[in-house]
Amino acid sequence: MENTINWSELSFGYMKTDYNVRCYYRNGKWGELEVSSSEIINIHMSATCLHYGQEAFEGLKAFRGKDGKIRIFRLDENAKRMQSSAQGIKMAEFPIEKFEEAVLKAVKLNERFVPPYGSGASLYIRPLLIGLGALIGVKPADEYMFLVFVTPVGPYFKTGFKPAPVCIMRDYDRAAPHGTGTYKVGGNYAASLAAGQKAQEKGYAAVLYLDPKEKKYLDECGPANFFAIRDNTYITPASTSILPSITNKSLIQLAGDSGLKVERRPVPVEELSTFEEAAECGTAAVITPISRIDDLDEGKSYIYTKDGKPGVTCEKLYNELLAIQTGDAPDPYGWTTVL
Repeated sequence: MENTINWSELSFGYMKTDYNVRCYYRNGKWGELEVSSSEIINIHMSATCLHYGQEAFEGLKAFRGKDGKIRIFRLDENAKRMQSSAQGIKMAEFPIEKFEEAVLKAVKLNERFVPPYGSGASLYIRPLLIGLGALIGVKPADEYMFLVFVTPVGPYFKTGFKPAPVCIMRDYDRAAPHGTGTYKVGGNYAASLAAGQKAQEKGYAAVLYLDPKEKKYLDECGPANFFAIRDNTYITPASTSILPSITNKSLIQLAGDSGLKVERRPVPVEELSTFEEAAECGTAAVITPISRIDDLDEGKSYIYTKDGKPGVTCEKLYNELLAIQTGDAPDPYGWTTVL
């Protein structure tokens, strides 16, 4: 298999691997981890995940270092966030220790699919939690399934670490204030598909959503958090309708430790004209610099690159984070789990 995968040409897509790890919640408790080689799951046609959106997922990555070792990035944070999502939509919480054990098992069982160092590819890890209980009334299920599968992936955006344009469209919302925006649940992504497709047809990489209540403040991009650089300051929106990104949390730490001031606060749309750099960040893309933001409703355009090159601060943060993830730099924060 290793000889047939062109690691450097991988897209961000699904590829079958050898095994996945599963666990079932029945009679008020979680069972033991089970290993499966099947890509199929059997679910009742009346399962709550299909009808009432009882579904949450995570995304994290494993990287092979120059030393040959495999490093999983911020495993504990993903486990905690999945618990938060489970609380938000009333699912049985999967224990943190069991989450970590399941991810480690899935990575070890599929170790031959972890891309080699220097290929630009990584092993994407997808934990999934779904309501299995058969109900026809709107209430939480009494049975759940946790599953982890992995797949080798290339960069999320084909251009890699290159600036891409995004747009603002006020006719669409990704999530409601105090709704499910702070949880990593499928419904938020379903809500972003229409605007996302429209934006891509117009040549944009993503939509930058404004706050759904007043349309006065920046929220986040469809698949990623937003941040900007101005006057040696890392600025990122605080909002009740955006996902707490683990990548953003990591970049905030790196920015602060490298001497940047950090501001997490409501960011008015008017500030777009004052930023020196802008970017979106998340597990899939790490950092994607934004070349420009076109406000399609207001007919305004904001440029953040010179000669099509990423800003120096974005590039520095990207390189620092990637170096920790791949083991090229020390990990003073204990972010990586080394296999």
